Amino acid sequence: MRTRSRVLAAAVALAASASLSAQSTYTKQDAARFQTKLAQIVQQGTARSARAPRATQVTDAELNAYLKYSAGSQVPVGIVDPQLNALGNGRVGGRALVDLDAVRTQKKRGWTDPMGYLTGRLPITATGTLSTQHGIGRFQLESAEISGVTIPKTLLQELLSYYSKTRENPAGINMDDPFELPAGIKEIKVGKGAATIVQ
Repeated sequence: MRTRSRVLAAAVALAASASLSAQSTYTKQDAARFQTKLAQIVQQGTARSARAPRATQVTDAELNAYLKYSAGSQVPVGIVDPQLNALGNGRVGGRALVDLDAVRTQKKRGWTDPMGYLTGRLPITATGTLSTQHGIGRFQLESAEISGVTIPKTLLQELLSYYSKTRENPAGINMDDPFELPAGIKEIKVGKGAATIVQ
């Protein structure tokens, strides 16, 4: 269950920090397909015996339907309607409504701190490139916006750190740090509208 949460947490964190080109209608059937694939990925990752590489394709519709209908408490409080899109050639985009008040009030802000002026729930979008190899992933940010206004990477990083922190990792995710892929995943090939997970 912890591995499953890590797979989902990585996706949600990217959705919160990663542009959504067009909103689709997601179904509960799509969510069920993703849930089945997620269980298979986790099971494959815990298998001890030597095995041939296995590839599982996950579509945008399946992942986003799962986030909408089935993720429940696995999505951090303060993040609403997270969505991810595979844009092709390793590029990913994401969108979410994010509660900025929670982040703004966690510390005292100076008048030069842009976070001190952002209130309420606002849409955050971002795009970047996900590169993976030998079980290690890296994310390189291209651009990020709040309500259509470009924001600096430092502001996005503060939001990502706040919403990705856990008891085990109280500092949260640093988007520049390489990260270990969970569940024995060796590579994620990001195409257009889908990603292929290789274990």
